[in-house]
Amino acid sequence: MSKLVKMNFGSGIHRESTEYAEDGKWYNGNRVRFRAGKAEVMRGYETKVSATFDGNARDLITWQDNDQFKRAVWGTEKKLYQHNGDEIFDITPVSVSVTLANVFGTSAGETRVCVSDSSHGRKSGDYVFFTSAAVIGSDVSLEGVYSISVVDSNVYAINVTAAAGATSTQTGGATFHYLITTGANQAIAGLGYGAASYQATVCASQTRGWNQPTSLGASDFVNEITTWSLDNWGEDVIANRRGGTIYYWDTDASTTPLRATKVSGATNSTPTTVNSIVVSPNDRHLVVLGGNQFNTTASPTGNYNPMTVRWSDQEDYTNWVPSVSSTSGEVMLTDGTRIMGGIRSRNAINIFTDNSLWQMQFVGPPFTFKFSQLGTNCGLISPHSGVDYDGRTYWMDYDNFYVFDGTVKKLNCTVRRHVYDNLNLNQKDKVFCGVNSEFTEIIWLYPSNNSTECDSYVIFSPEEQYWTIGSCFWTTFADRTVFGNTITTGTSVGGSNLYNNEPVSIYTGNGQPLSSFIQSGDFEIGEAGDSIMFLDRIIPDFDISSGNLNFSIVTKQYPESTESTTKGPFSIANTTTKVDLRTRGRQASIRVSCDSENTRWRWGSIRLGMQPDGRR
Repeated sequence: MSKLVKMNFGSGIHRESTEYAEDGKWYNGNRVRFRAGKAEVMRGYETKVSATFDGNARDLITWQDNDQFKRAVWGTEKKLYQHNGDEIFDITPVSVSVTLANVFGTSAGETRVCVSDSSHGRKSGDYVFFTSAAVIGSDVSLEGVYSISVVDSNVYAINVTAAAGATSTQTGGATFHYLITTGANQAIAGLGYGAASYQATVCASQTRGWNQPTSLGASDFVNEITTWSLDNWGEDVIANRRGGTIYYWDTDASTTPLRATKVSGATNSTPTTVNSIVVSPNDRHLVVLGGNQFNTTASPTGNYNPMTVRWSDQEDYTNWVPSVSSTSGEVMLTDGTRIMGGIRSRNAINIFTDNSLWQMQFVGPPFTFKFSQLGTNCGLISPHSGVDYDGRTYWMDYDNFYVFDGTVKKLNCTVRRHVYDNLNLNQKDKVFCGVNSEFTEIIWLYPSNNSTECDSYVIFSPEEQYWTIGSCFWTTFADRTVFGNTITTGTSVGGSNLYNNEPVSIYTGNGQPLSSFIQSGDFEIGEAGDSIMFLDRIIPDFDISSGNLNFSIVTKQYPESTESTTKGPFSIANTTTKVDLRTRGRQASIRVSCDSENTRWRWGSIRLGMQPDGRR
């Protein structure tokens, strides 16, 4: 008679070695977390609003304003958006407005409208909207925001909703409001030296030497994706798109259109080229991380320096001129080539270059801020790859995960090789870190080698010290503090959406079944797999709300054997007391999966009936 053996694999996924080497541990999984050492399925998600938005979100903030409205703002490579109530609002800044006459052309029966604007400077995919627009083509109204399709440097086309009733040329007029130009969604590597073999035949001279571009007119820099940095100034929002200027969105503004506006003070001192921003909340300074240095009082915005930390006057985000009556100032950091981003922590801002960690702490006059280097060889892999939780800062570097809790420490990551071996480094700027305080989790979203967009996650639990992995389609992640559940953005078949993530009692993905599974490493009977094991029964112990789980056992003779025997999947319900089977092998692994709709499940204390069955 076989002996019942409890299957206790502990917490977390372990993939630093082979399945055989991870004996007695969980080796793989998806949409599974651990509580008190037991695996359980994650809850599901649902769209927060039915409306979609353009592009892929690269930063997301949530807050509650002074009127108790719950809000969210996020930025994509195309636009800046705000959510309030049941709607999504386009709040993308206007770059320039011009009034033109006799500029529209229509063709009867067509929705395409040609627009003449000499030297318009737009590119295909940019956006424009019109005010004070005359009706054209007999019955065409120009209300709305339009995507531009460039014809040439003086003409572009837009598509309107209704077909024109008549053909017309060079007619009608309007005030044109061009939104800030759209950015890049995909990083393009290979523009600089090192992208191809040494002296590759790619330039006019047919050879390429040291530090020469790969093609005529090419830059030595990689074409980066468009990212945003967003922060609150009270109940309002400060926004910056990497490489651009700073914008302000007023929740109480009543102007039409209701959009973020460019920050510009009386001194015209606002940095115009900025990598990212963060607000120092206790002392109310707006801080620029990588931007224009101070020049002179007459011309306060100087050359761009990616290692510059510059801050505004206290309580005045429009004044950037240092003076006896202002707390504005700047510092140039060392140890790195550029500032990647900043993370607000307790009474300080932790600033990361691509190689080091610094701390910026308010000390008051005459120095305003104190700067201290905290670590080296520990930079951010992307602008949003770190987060502060409970006074500790967690982040992802190019080859490790870190925490700062007074000192810089590498986290003992049991899935590090899996993550970095599967990370698409060309799209590393899309890595995004968030917090799920309900389960005390730090989550990183990242693009795998098989994707140009975030399709994978890795989770660390500081409380229970475990790691999990899985697949996703999220691009940003915000904690539940405002909406009661975490908020995410992602792109699915229907377009880009804002999602309620893990609302209570939801175990579907927008009403559709979600797949989850967990798989063990190989385990064996006897010392070093000396004996063949015989397995004859499963005594399940699961907490299952409804539906069924699938339970499989895979046996094989040797760790690297290509031949194996799979028993199952066996259907397990709450009422299943025993499953009989017959299988043999030196090593075995188990897999539990669920594809049932709206099924909550949790691992209990499963037992297998097994006994030694000889040595051959």
